[in-house]
Amino acid sequence: MCDTIESMPKHTSPSAASGSATLHEQDKDTQREMFITGRLQEIPAKPHDEFERTTLAAGAVLWRGTLSDLSTVEVACIHRPHYDDWSLAKGKVDPDESLVQTAVREIKEETGYDVRLGKLLGKTVYPVKKTTKVVYYWTGEVTGGEFTPNDEVDEIRWLPIGEARELMTYDLDREVLDKAEKRFRTPADARVLYVRHARAHEREKWAGDDNLRPLDKKGRRQSEMLVPLLSAFRPQRIYSAQPERCQSTVAPLADELGLPVAVDARFGDDAWLSDMVGAQAAFTDVIAQGGTSVVCAQGEIIPGLIAWLSAQGTLPIDGEIHAKKGSVWVLSFHGGQLTGADYIPSALPVR
Repeated sequence: MCDTIESMPKHTSPSAASGSATLHEQDKDTQREMFITGRLQEIPAKPHDEFERTTLAAGAVLWRGTLSDLSTVEVACIHRPHYDDWSLAKGKVDPDESLVQTAVREIKEETGYDVRLGKLLGKTVYPVKKTTKVVYYWTGEVTGGEFTPNDEVDEIRWLPIGEARELMTYDLDREVLDKAEKRFRTPADARVLYVRHARAHEREKWAGDDNLRPLDKKGRRQSEMLVPLLSAFRPQRIYSAQPERCQSTVAPLADELGLPVAVDARFGDDAWLSDMVGAQAAFTDVIAQGGTSVVCAQGEIIPGLIAWLSAQGTLPIDGEIHAKKGSVWVLSFHGGQLTGADYIPSALPVR
């Protein structure tokens, strides 16, 4: 599997339109684009380069209740006194952050809530002055914390989705809510964070057993940055293929969460090539446990197994399935079938 992703051509930016230099945050319905269609979502390898003069941001549709009974589900509508509007929780990326980290931090700062991220809904794009604002939205289940009015958000209203849609100031946010509601109708009963190991020393320069080949300097940084990214989804179990580079990739996460790493050779490339049925069975067992699990594997098995899951389920994936070193596929399942797939190419900062 190729470890590189071809650079994407830049989209035509809404900010290039005439008069966009005078537009502000509250004008975002005037010129906008939506990229929230489909249960397969992929963050570009270089999200800053996808549009001209990009300002990146991230947030979530915050929810509480029981997804098996949508009548109990409420979403958070936040009031921003600076704009006097009703919107969704989000904020700009800080230096040294991934988009996932931004979403979690901004939600905490604006609302005081702790959150478990779920499905990536996609992104919205609109001009703000001379820049293009690109906002990535996840679903986010509130798991704790308490709201205190602050300078950014002075009121939060928890409402059923229909009432929240009416309260929202912007059509753009209403469309994000509509997409979240659609995802809520097929809730994930299992989620697997499928990680390719971080970068290791070059095979050609390693004289020993390849299974013992360690992470290099960049790989160690990738493994550390995976901790806040993967923690945002609140994993309950951690699995790894046998190679040391796989185990070392998830070791910092295991230390942070106080979880053991279950090592199973069936998650590795050798098993995929020699016993594909056994490798598929091992992954199926992880799905059957429900909740959220981390599986760290290698570059051959990841695209192959995801293609197999796609063929078995209701989510067709027709294009190339990337598996960059240090990347994460967030795979959602309902009743054992793949219902959503979100590709995060790197845990390293996006700026």
